[in-house]
Amino acid sequence: MSNYTVNEYAELIEKELSKRLYSVKDGQDYVREAMNYSLSNGGKRIRPILTLEFCKLCGGSIEDAMNFACAVEMIHTYSLIHDDLPCMDNDDFRRGKPSCHKAYGEEYALLAGDGLLTLAFETALLDGNNVLPENKILAARTLASLAGIAGMVGGQVLDLQAEKTTPDYNKIKTIDALKTGALIKSAVLLGCYAANATDKTKLEAAERYAECIGFAFQIVDDILDVTSDTETLGKPVRSDEKNEKATYVSLLGIEKSKQTVEQLTNEALAALDVFDNGKSEFLRNFAISLADRKK
Repeated sequence: MSNYTVNEYAELIEKELSKRLYSVKDGQDYVREAMNYSLSNGGKRIRPILTLEFCKLCGGSIEDAMNFACAVEMIHTYSLIHDDLPCMDNDDFRRGKPSCHKAYGEEYALLAGDGLLTLAFETALLDGNNVLPENKILAARTLASLAGIAGMVGGQVLDLQAEKTTPDYNKIKTIDALKTGALIKSAVLLGCYAANATDKTKLEAAERYAECIGFAFQIVDDILDVTSDTETLGKPVRSDEKNEKATYVSLLGIEKSKQTVEQLTNEALAALDVFDNGKSEFLRNFAISLADRKK
């Protein structure tokens, strides 16, 4: 079973995503181009990497997990397209390039997001691997739940409602657990399901790992918004401050925020102790690298 670096994983996932974004023949290619524009626009590929690695951790192969990995990344990309729209965050750039609606127009960006959302479930349910049918259904249901109003979409709703208010630490934590953490949780669970894993203890440990790195990831985002620059991040900095948005940094301060990231990372590493098969080194290093990232 091959071992990949983060960059090698990103390249592999890029190729696999392009295979699953199939051509259409009735004149709707323009929206497919818009879908591909955002789907191929780099990014850390954190979620699909987690899906592939948790499948390996549970004894499966990355080939069996690839459809699930691509599905999760399609959901993530659709959410970014919609988040950037003028009616939401109104961001003109994403990863250093014009946002989808700036490149293709608002109406096509909206449809590109819709297209990726539905393609995600088509992809998750494709034939051609060793995932048991009942686990494909479980995966699709889990992804739908954690991407919907009980997860990512619900977190976006709470985030919108919190604008121009002064939410406390617990409120922000709830928003982030739904808006960011839920999809990360779906990524690790789908990896386990791809390996046909059924051990409840291991599934709970996978969820705990996801919760910790997801929470830490958002805190690091808040830290970088204050300490980094637009060129490094590929997006505007100090946007939270300009929008008068409460963040972990504004509530805890930078030092306490950094300490919390360290604590969460250690908890994520501890969660991996349940898996005693010697295959968790990548995920351990991955958690540490996310906490130490500069963009």
